[in-house]
Amino acid sequence: MVSLVPVASGKGGVGKSLITANLGLSLARKGKTVIMVDLDLGGSNLHSFIGVKNKHTGIGGYIYKQAENLEECILPTEYPKLFLIPGDSLLPGTANLPFFTKQKIIRELQNSVADIVLLDLGAGSSYNTVDFFLSAWSGLIVTTGEPTSILNAYSFLKTAVFRLMLRSFPAKSSERAMVQDFVGTKIEGGEGSLYDLLDALYAVNPESGLNLKENLRKLVPRVVVNMGRSEMDLQIGKKLRDISRKNIGIEMEYLSFLPYDESARNALIRRSPLIELSPGSEFSRKLDILASNLISRLKGEGPELHDGDVEEL
Repeated sequence: MVSLVPVASGKGGVGKSLITANLGLSLARKGKTVIMVDLDLGGSNLHSFIGVKNKHTGIGGYIYKQAENLEECILPTEYPKLFLIPGDSLLPGTANLPFFTKQKIIRELQNSVADIVLLDLGAGSSYNTVDFFLSAWSGLIVTTGEPTSILNAYSFLKTAVFRLMLRSFPAKSSERAMVQDFVGTKIEGGEGSLYDLLDALYAVNPESGLNLKENLRKLVPRVVVNMGRSEMDLQIGKKLRDISRKNIGIEMEYLSFLPYDESARNALIRRSPLIELSPGSEFSRKLDILASNLISRLKGEGPELHDGDVEEL
């Protein structure tokens, strides 16, 4: 069964694409067939990190029906077992997709011939990014030790939780309306507010309350702290995990701490993965551990959610 691994960040500049490319290569070297998908719609650059020229039909071409299926867009890289579906930053309009198009992309990727599919998502909390992130129970959230990066990572997580809650119920259902009203309030305004919503849903339909509670339990995002420079940065992932548990009742897993590496910029200039250029670096060692940890935690299934035709949170 294919395991989808979305890679997201609350803001740009945290090294999300760098991690996706190097993680893909590390996983391939461990024997996994990996497809990396550039879903940073309107700003794709994953190809640059893996050394593939941006001249092929990718996600944009598929959306505009220049390719009949995503399989036609899969490109080999120079590395065995590692493949790429590029983005199309030169094609306008791909940054805002209808919900059914996102679902179609996810279904085709779930049926692809691969062990792992890495989704390099756009920065921020747009519905495109959040919906692709919710294609798996345990996507990666990349952050750094900077306060703005931490705040944006937490903001992204809240948006993903709200979106999951909303899409746990059919459109026009009374349960979705209740979630919609709840999301419009300040979730952190009082202790147990999320449980108040669950209690209200139980009162309307016990099965609905149990369904939402189970979805929230299964959602366990994984934090990767990148460009770490100090012991204080090392504690960021744990702090984000504690805040998430306390404020919105979501467990997060602190998966990895990747140190700052001066060679990262040179790797991009040379269009080569950092672990290829500096195999003996601390970054490469930690990245290898990250890949091993991820393999041991892979999950094939993802959420079964309802259409997202209500586009407000």
